[in-house]
Amino acid sequence: MTNTESPSTDTTGLGEIVRDAERVSVDDKAMINARADVNQLLPLKYHWAWEKYLAGCNNHWMPTEVSMQADIALWKSPNGLTDDERRLIKRNLGFFATSESLVANNIVLAVYRHLTNPECRQYLLRQAFEEAVHTHTFQYICESLGLDEGELFNMYREVPSITDKAAWALNYTQNLEDPEFRTGTHEADQAFLRDLVAFYVIFEGMWFYTGFAQILSLGRQHKMIGIAEQYQYILRDESIHLNFGIDAINQIKIENPHLWSEEFQEEVRGMLREACDLEVAYGRDTMPRGILGINAESCEQYMHFITNRRCAQLGLEPVFPETDNPFPWMSEMMDLTKEKNFFETRVTEYQSGAALDWD
Repeated sequence: MTNTESPSTDTTGLGEIVRDAERVSVDDKAMINARADVNQLLPLKYHWAWEKYLAGCNNHWMPTEVSMQADIALWKSPNGLTDDERRLIKRNLGFFATSESLVANNIVLAVYRHLTNPECRQYLLRQAFEEAVHTHTFQYICESLGLDEGELFNMYREVPSITDKAAWALNYTQNLEDPEFRTGTHEADQAFLRDLVAFYVIFEGMWFYTGFAQILSLGRQHKMIGIAEQYQYILRDESIHLNFGIDAINQIKIENPHLWSEEFQEEVRGMLREACDLEVAYGRDTMPRGILGINAESCEQYMHFITNRRCAQLGLEPVFPETDNPFPWMSEMMDLTKEKNFFETRVTEYQSGAALDWD
C-alpha cells in the first residue's frame, strides 16, 4: 500500500463486520494505515509493544500506598523548608498536576485513533490508566499538604514558564484532534509522527526530567520523602512511556522511510532544541537561586545531556556539544529490581525491571 492509499478496513475498530473475511496476517499489520482488523490482537507483530504493556502492569502502584505523614510535618514546620525549596516544590506540583491530563488527552483523543496496531493500542490503554494514577498522585499530595487547589491546578495558565511548555506541546496536536483528520497522506502521516515526537520524546522524555531531578534531589536529603517516593514511581512509569514512544516512532520510520526525510529530521532537531530552551527557562524559574545539590545551571547541563540522548535514540545528530550527565544518580532511581525502595517506606516488588532498558 502506498502512502496515498487509504486502509481497506475501518481503523476505529467500530465499523461494520465484514463476514467471511480472511484471517488476519501478520504482514497486514502496521503502525499506521493498517489493512488488518484492529480488533484482533493475535497474531502479535510487535512483541516490544506487548512486553511494555506487561512491564507497565508489573510496575503497578497507587499513590495512597505511600505515607505522607513526614511530608506533612515538614511542610507545616515554620523552619522545615526554605522559601526556595517551597517555591521549587509548588512549581513542580503545578506543572505536573495538569501535564499528566494533557498527555492522557493526547493519547486518548489523538494517538489511539491513528495508531492502527492492536498490541500498541493495548499498551496505550495501560498508559492512559497510568496517566490517571499520576493525576491522582498530585490530587493526593495537594490534599495531604493542604495546598491551594486553585493555585496548584491552574499554574499551567498563570505561570509563564509552565504555560509556555503546555502551549508549545498542544500546538502539535491541534489538527490531530480534528474529527476529520485522517492519516494516509504524506502530510498527515508526518503530522502524526510530529505529534509522537512532541508528546513522547519531548513532553514525557524531556520536560518531566528537570522536575524529577529536583524533587528526587530533595528526597536524597531526606526532605519530602513521600513526594519523592511517588516521583520515583512516576519516573519509572515515564521511562516505559518514553521507550514505547521511541520504539513506535522508529518502527513507523522503518515502515515509512519516505516520512523521515532530511528536511523532517532537521525539523525534529529544531523541535528538540526549542523544547530544551523552554525547559531551561523553567529550571531558572523554579530555582532562581538554587538549593543544596542542584541549581539552574546543573539542570541546563542535564537537559543538554538528555536532549542529545533523545537525538541518539531517534538516529539524529546531536543538538549540543557532548556533555556529561551531572546527575548520574538519576539512573539509580529508574532501576527496577525486587527491593525495598530507597526511602524505606514501602516494600515493593518490581517483576520486570531486569529486562528493561532505562534511559
